[in-house]
Amino acid sequence: MTRTIIDLHVLQNVPPSNLNRDDTGTPKTAVYGGVRRARVSSQAWKRATRKTFHDLLDPSELGVRTKRVAELLAVRIHDLDESIEQAEAWELAAETVQNATNSKIEVPKRRAGKDKGEQQPAAAPEAKYLMFLSARQLDGLAELAVEGRTDIKSFFKDKENKARAKAIANARHSVDIALFGRMVADGADINVDAATQVAHAISVHQVENESDYYTAVDDHKEREDDDLGAGMIGTVEFNSATLYRYAALDVDLLRANLGKGLRDDEPVTEPVRRAVEAFVQGFITSMPTGKVNTFGNHTLPDAVVVKVRSSRPISFVSAFEEPCKAVAGGGHLQEASERLARYVPEIEAAYGVADNAHTWVLRVGKNTEPLSELGTQMSLPELVNAVGEEVARRQDGRA
Repeated sequence: MTRTIIDLHVLQNVPPSNLNRDDTGTPKTAVYGGVRRARVSSQAWKRATRKTFHDLLDPSELGVRTKRVAELLAVRIHDLDESIEQAEAWELAAETVQNATNSKIEVPKRRAGKDKGEQQPAAAPEAKYLMFLSARQLDGLAELAVEGRTDIKSFFKDKENKARAKAIANARHSVDIALFGRMVADGADINVDAATQVAHAISVHQVENESDYYTAVDDHKEREDDDLGAGMIGTVEFNSATLYRYAALDVDLLRANLGKGLRDDEPVTEPVRRAVEAFVQGFITSMPTGKVNTFGNHTLPDAVVVKVRSSRPISFVSAFEEPCKAVAGGGHLQEASERLARYVPEIEAAYGVADNAHTWVLRVGKNTEPLSELGTQMSLPELVNAVGEEVARRQDGRA
């Protein structure tokens, strides 16, 4: 069966930084090819990608992931019927979300003051874990809650109404839910399989974490000799790396996930194309924000290779299983580019998949010149548009 799979391969230089740290504050690492590499978790880069969608897509096409889902839903309930007071709106919202997801929604003890017998201000009920719902799903659930306002508990004892709530929560998925999936621990029947897979970014070379000792001076002293030392001292760990980043997108699954959210006023190919273009641009340009105020590590990729395939996703991380060595004078980007330029045609020829892929290349500087032979060179706007056009063409049956 012919499929549509998008592979994104990125080489990106990152200066001293701490993009993604563990529980001790140390930059994450991993052993690969027998040496320690810098690592940025897939979760960190997926969140960074998802945050870019707010600049690329309409809010109606996005979702929200929060424990405070009842609070969000209550606002929509009040907007539909302003006579509904806050406390009632919270109750309606909690009951509706519970029936839609099978998840318990209640006021946390820490906010209700139950553990100390204290009286606390009224608090909104919350889910026990993060809930991921689209803007359209929240709108639909709010309408259902208002419909059952008279006796919400009895309303949802009707099996048909409870089924309606589940159906709303499982339709009209937002772009971010369709791409990254959703797991509802107590309601597996409304889980969504992720259409995209993001690898942990790793350095193409060996890395050792370093430590920065810093001091801060008290700006206000009574006398110059009042305090001869620093007002504060500390350390922060960091590393610098040339990262290989990889992501794969199953366009067919994305289309299935978005299916019930298609708009009637546009071609059937447009929602998928829009989601694909947002993901391609968001993944390429995003950056996790860990310690960004400390290090200001705002780089963009030096090289991007995008492939649209008809078979299966293929990562090229094996090109860097043997760690790159810095060239004379320093730097790993040149060797990484040469490695990638050699490895891609070799593995595609070995497995007979070279002819079924369209390839585009975005690159900067002379060190990435070896990659120019892999595909058509383009700027980012041109590349995003080209990938979107190819996806639309394949959806139309023109593959």
